[in-house]
Amino acid sequence: MNAAKYAHITGEVRNQLRTEFSRHYEDGASIRSLAQASGRSYGFVHTVLTEAGTRLRGPGGANRGHHTAKERTDE
Repeated sequence: MNAAKYAHITGEVRNQLRTEFSRHYEDGASIRSLAQASGRSYGFVHTVLTEAGTRLRGPGGANRGHHTAKERTDE
């Protein structure tokens, strides 16, 4: 996941990052953790996820669990 810091990322490499970041984010990784692991900025990761069409969570979204409304009322 490491791309050279400050390098302008385009083309196939950027497409690969879109796929990789999106997969990890959808599996629960935070933007901040993806930025740290890749050596890129928070803003870069956010931009790449947005370009990929990834639906971004709200603040604290990864910590809220993945329950449906029915599951929450049944608990």
